[in-house]
Amino acid sequence: MYISQSFIPILKNNPSEAKIKSHQLMLRVGMIKQSSAGIYSWLPLGFKVMKKIEQIVREEQNKIGAQEILMPTIQSSEIWKESGRYEDYGEEMLRIKDRQDREMLYGPTNEELVTDIFRASIKSYKSLPQLLYHIQWKFRDEIRPRFGIMRCREFYMKDAYSFDISDEEALFSYNKFFLSYLKTFKRLDLTAIPMAADTGPIGGNLSHEFIILAETGESKIYTDKRIFDLKSEGTKLEKKSLENLRKKYEEFYSVTDEKFNKDEFEKKVLETNRLKTKGIEVGHIFYFGDKYSKPMEASVDLPGGKKNFVKMGSYGVGVSRLVGAIIEAKYDEKNEVMKWPISVAPYDVGIIPMINKNDNSALEKANKINFELKKDNIDVIIDDTDENFSSKIKKMNLIGAPYQIIIGKKTDSDLIEFKEVGKETQKLKIIEIIKIIQEQKEKN
Repeated sequence: MYISQSFIPILKNNPSEAKIKSHQLMLRVGMIKQSSAGIYSWLPLGFKVMKKIEQIVREEQNKIGAQEILMPTIQSSEIWKESGRYEDYGEEMLRIKDRQDREMLYGPTNEELVTDIFRASIKSYKSLPQLLYHIQWKFRDEIRPRFGIMRCREFYMKDAYSFDISDEEALFSYNKFFLSYLKTFKRLDLTAIPMAADTGPIGGNLSHEFIILAETGESKIYTDKRIFDLKSEGTKLEKKSLENLRKKYEEFYSVTDEKFNKDEFEKKVLETNRLKTKGIEVGHIFYFGDKYSKPMEASVDLPGGKKNFVKMGSYGVGVSRLVGAIIEAKYDEKNEVMKWPISVAPYDVGIIPMINKNDNSALEKANKINFELKKDNIDVIIDDTDENFSSKIKKMNLIGAPYQIIIGKKTDSDLIEFKEVGKETQKLKIIEIIKIIQEQKEKN
């Protein structure tokens, strides 16, 4: 792909309305464009990153046996009245009426709708457990949308729902998602810490937020620093293994501000291990038993003819928010350098040929290198413009391909100037470059 043919409307300076790194970069490099307050169009560069994040989220959901469905954005108010949440949810819910004067709403979440789907289809305990998820747009009418996609009104989200016969089985499902989230965020090169949190309008009595550290985060967090040393490798999809994993994390004090207790924090955590900082919520999981199944009469038949209301949980990941969260974690604001994790980078390699009006040899070399890289499914963007070299480097640093190739007049056919962003330039053969990139891609 040539930059001259790409829709990447890069701005020279940060927009004045953008106050945090992710909002600044996404507007400046043309990843998004505001449509109205808290609502954005996703342009090619941003959309490409978001779809790669979505695929990683999908793959990790599938690995624990969750099945993908797709529910609509517009829901009937009737099922929300059944659950008792229609009036309780508040003004964040966008309520509308259709031409038959029926009350409808733009879904802020899907507990009611998925429960309605379940109760119409599953009648026997023999069909449990069921883990269902979808990835869909949501709308919450934030009173003060801000920070770009980090707190907007329309957002792209993965929400999953579990249905089980008992509390014990439901906690098994909960722990599956707990592990899935740890693996998902690791593939995104993020260190996300599970923290005990309030359940809010979703309800229930068990909940964990997954938080990444960031000065711009809206969540205040209090934790034992040793939690960052924990690993999830080797955990099997078995009850005991998953239970031990969660217990391992819960041994360390780690909470958001809603759950914070100063005396408990100081009692449980040595002063040298205390960390008080801010973070960004990138995932949230809930267990709420029969909060929805009971009022909506979602039950299954048990042996002997009895019926039992299913036990449920829900599990959210902000797919669109993760684009901003990765920027907050990775963008070097001072030097204006973004390095996307290769698992979600819009391009694997940026090629920067030094072009002048009377000599296209560098561009021809770039095309030949691109041809070789494409044979190994390495995604490349070439800056074929006639801008000066420093402008090209600055532009490529903003786009954020994790690797760069620089081609001058003297670049020969064997040795190529190659660098990983943030590291020293090397002179390597094309076969060596391909090997480095492929090894990194395979790790993710």
